[in-house]
Parts: sequence; structure tokens; C-alpha cells
Amino acid sequence: MRVFRNRKAAHNFFFIQDFEAGIVLKGTEIKSIRAGKLSFKDSYGKIEDGEIWLINLHISSYEHCGAFDHDPERKRKLLLNKREIRKIKQNIEEKGMTLVPKEIYINDKGLAKVKLAIAKGKRNYDKRETLRKKDEMRDLQRKLKDY
Repeated sequence: MRVFRNRKAAHNFFFIQDFEAGIVLKGTEIKSIRAGKLSFKDSYGKIEDGEIWLINLHISSYEHCGAFDHDPERKRKLLLNKREIRKIKQNIEEKGMTLVPKEIYINDKGLAKVKLAIAKGKRNYDKRETLRKKDEMRDLQRKLKDY
């Protein structure tokens, strides 16, 4: 199973709750994902007409596609239960909350799945605190390794 993580999301957001969703893709898009040609930069989830859409996920064009190419920046529909969509909608309506893709992976059956998180944006001092804790843990691990 190949997993592609959105590393910037953990730096910029506090994750409140995780959801797993299927994603509607075209044939050339799934081939590009398998080749690792995707970028999470500025991607987010949005609710429109009772459906959740993934916006700004960049999936590069597949080299060997010919005339059947896809638009790399198109919005993609996410597949969730109505109950999950209702729950996400309630949480997102709070101030400062957003829906962020954490990772995309291809499961054992060959289907692409997106792990989403309801997230709250970090402030600059929160980001510095996170980096400081990460550095302290790295130093501690080094000392334990040398010990």
C-alpha cells in the first residue's frame, strides 16, 4: 500500500477528527497517483449541495495518456455517508475550522482513499511550540541512542 502524506498540514493545523473517504477519479488520474505525481499544496475540502468536494489537489498529467488527459486542478468528489457529511458540516460551521486532506493511499483492492481531518489553524506561536517540542524529542532520542 503506497501512502502520500500532506506533511504541511500537520505543521499548519491541529487535527480534531479524522474521516476516510473514497475519491472519484478518472483513469489517467489514478495512474498519476500510482506514479506519485500529486501535490497537496493549498488543498482543502468544501461542502456544496450536500456533497463534499476536494479543491486544489494537483494531480499531474499522465505522460502516456494521449487525447484522454485530465485537468490537473479540477475539483474531485469525495464519497462519504450522509451521516458523516452532516457531522462534518456541523463541525466546519464553527469559526476557524476547515476540512484538510491528510493523506491519499491506494488500498488492497486498488481503490484510492483520502484521509481527511477536521482541523483548526495554528497560530505562529503554536507552530514554534510544536517545532521546539520536536527538537527536544530529537535531542532526547540522540542522547538515549548514545547512552
